[in-house]
Amino acid sequence: MPATIISGVAIAKTIREELAADVATLSSRHGLVPGLVTILVGEDPASQSYVAAKNKTAHAMGIHSEQITLPAETSEAELLRIVETCNRNPAVHGILVQLPLPRHINEAKVLFAIDPAKDVDGFHPVNAGKMMLGERCFLPCTPHGILELLQRSGVETSGAEVVVVGRSNIVGKPIANLMLQKRPGGNATVTVCHTRTRDMTAHTRRADILIVAAGVARMIKADQIKEGAVIIDVGVNRIGQTAAGKAILAGDVDFDDVVQKAGAITPVPGGVGPMTITMLMKNTLQAARQAAGID
Repeated sequence: MPATIISGVAIAKTIREELAADVATLSSRHGLVPGLVTILVGEDPASQSYVAAKNKTAHAMGIHSEQITLPAETSEAELLRIVETCNRNPAVHGILVQLPLPRHINEAKVLFAIDPAKDVDGFHPVNAGKMMLGERCFLPCTPHGILELLQRSGVETSGAEVVVVGRSNIVGKPIANLMLQKRPGGNATVTVCHTRTRDMTAHTRRADILIVAAGVARMIKADQIKEGAVIIDVGVNRIGQTAAGKAILAGDVDFDDVVQKAGAITPVPGGVGPMTITMLMKNTLQAARQAAGID
């Protein structure tokens, strides 16, 4: 029997409706509209598409969203000045600097310059540290979205064997940490695999829940997973384009091969992607509430 498809589109829609109702209540009761600023440096097509999707989602939910678009030659000093201006603006509750940045700009320096109280991407060391300690903070959007997918799909994580393929600061490390924690959606036994793992298949075959965020198209095959495992595919790889010029996407999991053996699986596109933007909106709402002392 084919795997159950975990639809990020459907789950994200439900969460966005919940958040839109909360945004409307915040506005009507307190006169407060959450404000998000997205900063885009350069003309990378993928980045432009991501930022446009974030702004569209924000507006649809009643969140005020502004985009600051800068030329690729913008200096690091100028970008830092703009970030500081946003830090001081009380109408801005969330700041997102779209990555990657041009090579002449130090990404870490820019991300660390964002006020942790406005760091709705969850990348600032203050938020990363709080996350590791299990304190309340802005969780990184993609790992947060994975937790929501699992919980809202009724996947039991407590005591589960979880294997994460990939150790990035954006997905691999934080999702491994979150699933270790003594919290809803956590309490799992977690193994992290990476490019120096000697026998990755020995680990992936043990996984009750396999989370793949390696950035290699279709790298995980059916013979590498456990019968009935839950597969969360974070990868988005462009493998070609249609005659009309539309990108053809593939995940890090060979979906057609794995779908007959897995118990549940996220598709690409339509799985983790919609959840990432949705969690950004959730963090922005949280930032506005905290700034106003309403939480």
